[in-house]
Amino acid sequence: MAELAELDDPKTRAVNEKHGDDHGVNLGKLRAIAKRLKTQQELARRLWETDDTAARLLAILICRPKAFERDELDVMLREARTPKVHDWLVNYVVKKNPHSEELRLAWFADPDPVVASAGWALTTERVAKKPEGLDLAGLLDVIEAEMKDAPDRLQWAMNHCLAQIGIEHPEHRTRALDIGERLEVLKDYPTSPGCTSPFAPVWITEMVRRQPGK
Repeated sequence: MAELAELDDPKTRAVNEKHGDDHGVNLGKLRAIAKRLKTQQELARRLWETDDTAARLLAILICRPKAFERDELDVMLREARTPKVHDWLVNYVVKKNPHSEELRLAWFADPDPVVASAGWALTTERVAKKPEGLDLAGLLDVIEAEMKDAPDRLQWAMNHCLAQIGIEHPEHRTRALDIGERLEVLKDYPTSPGCTSPFAPVWITEMVRRQPGK
């Protein structure tokens, strides 16, 4: 914790706070510490318990994802209120855990929009890698009905799912493009030069263009 405190940089913190993250540790330096520590599950749990964002990010990097119980991950996700901790927990830990599908189903329908966004993120992963058994048309129905008025982080997760369906599944592409065009979610999102817009029709079209086989 002392080492992390020494690495806290006011300029980095100011940039992160614009995105809702309350830490000032350069992520490259954080990864260097994790590389030195290697996997330490017990230390990871203790770092998580500090409730410090930088410590929790480090905990995610040194933990053993498959070692967590289902209920433990559920509690951790509900505690992970900053975007970076939430995203890393879902992508680096939950996706690699044997309880991920059970948690996907539970979180997807959760009344808390931040928790629900994790369910959508896990669903998007399945859309891309393991779509068997998913009701893609049903997902598009929900997106069409709810994405426009969803809170920011849930809306972002739904939009990612919409784009992934359009990119990966040609039979649903026309409808995915149509939903994106009509709802106009993230249409005016500022996009850096060289980056692809998160506006679903642009995102889908660009990714399909890069993959002729699609």
